[in-house]
Amino acid sequence: MFSFKKSSVPAAAALLMALTLPAAALAEEAAVSAAAEPAAKAAPKPARKAAKKHAKKGAKPAAKAKAKTAAKATAPAAKPAAKTAAQEPVKEAAKEPTKESAKEPAKAPVQEAAKEPVKEAAKAPAKDQGKDPLKEATELAKEQQQREQSQQSQHPANIAVLHVNNSVITKLDMDRALKVMLAQSQVKQPLAPDAQKEAEAAVLDQLTSVELLYQEAVKLEVPDLDKQVTDKVAQNRAKFKTDQEFIEALRSVDMTMQDMQDFTRKDIVINNFIEQKFTAKAAATDAEAKKFYEDNKNQYFMQPEGVRASHILVSVDEKATPEERKRAKDKAEALLKRVKAGEDFAAVAKAESSCPSASQGGDLGAFGRGEMVPAFEKAAFALKVGEVSGVVESEFGYHIIKVTDKQEAGAEKFENVKDKIADFLKRQKVQQEVTDLVEQLRKTAKIQKD
Repeated sequence: MFSFKKSSVPAAAALLMALTLPAAALAEEAAVSAAAEPAAKAAPKPARKAAKKHAKKGAKPAAKAKAKTAAKATAPAAKPAAKTAAQEPVKEAAKEPTKESAKEPAKAPVQEAAKEPVKEAAKAPAKDQGKDPLKEATELAKEQQQREQSQQSQHPANIAVLHVNNSVITKLDMDRALKVMLAQSQVKQPLAPDAQKEAEAAVLDQLTSVELLYQEAVKLEVPDLDKQVTDKVAQNRAKFKTDQEFIEALRSVDMTMQDMQDFTRKDIVINNFIEQKFTAKAAATDAEAKKFYEDNKNQYFMQPEGVRASHILVSVDEKATPEERKRAKDKAEALLKRVKAGEDFAAVAKAESSCPSASQGGDLGAFGRGEMVPAFEKAAFALKVGEVSGVVESEFGYHIIKVTDKQEAGAEKFENVKDKIADFLKRQKVQQEVTDLVEQLRKTAKIQKD
């Protein structure tokens, strides 16, 4: 199974979205200096993750396997990207299902990342009986704004650095965008002087693009815009336990409540425009999808050999005495006899296995070579589908393994990936159209540096 990374507006309008998405989430992310993970695959369930630990090679090899999985979820070589200057397709790790569904391509990678809570504790909103958290946060923010407003009007950061038609981009806008970008990218600060100038120039270019896009987008009416803004701001507020944490998070990226509302409004307006103008009309034919598949079969669609297996584990401590190990092996032999006699493998695993996978009937999911300890791997790959092994010893104890599926090495069938290819190609088209529009708007715009 393969997936393509959820793409967004094109390179000329990617970073530009950094300040037009829900600003509270951005503030939260910047405040903890957490980079979003762009991987397109879902995280494994805790039970399954723990279960695999009992069959993997140990801490170091397990880390290697994890890195291997992560590598599969990153964008491959930029063959298609070179053609479009857009996002690259991503090959999904064969052993994990993807949680990514088709979403609006109008949203930048930083936007998708920004919508996810960075802290587990921040997921739950404060529950105050009879109180409106958003209203309280707004009132609290007013005091901050009143104190800072008079200072900000004369603050050096508020000097204009660029005019885009009738709109002004200030030094504060530039610094704020740069701060968010560097926090998300985990770039070490402060930057060297040359790197600082280069980063500022890139940020200004992106802010120019988003302003031009917004000026065009605002011509389209957005139904219930005020309500959408209020709802999205409330969702962002709900990621913080207290109003003060919310305000501090905004302050960490030099934002006020009004800033966040303004940026959220801009985000909604731009995404509505791209959806109506481009996304709704985008299409990719079967012929285009087939051509992409054939052109990129070896690069994106080759599957490694893999198996899916379940096991029953009788665990043994590494410091166990010979007598203790013998008792464990005897128990495993007895369990094997029960399975061979016809008892349901999953039922025996649930009742007897000491691995966390017991709750899943012993299911470890799919895995490739190099991901399990040698003895376990050798036995699993030697079995046919439906076949049960003898008792297999490893450093974790004694295993009884049943292979439930096998995947031969080779190319993924076109029919299995056709829809995802078509979706990816549609997003590419949208990206290119937005890029072209921004370039056209630049040609007629009055852009002046101060």
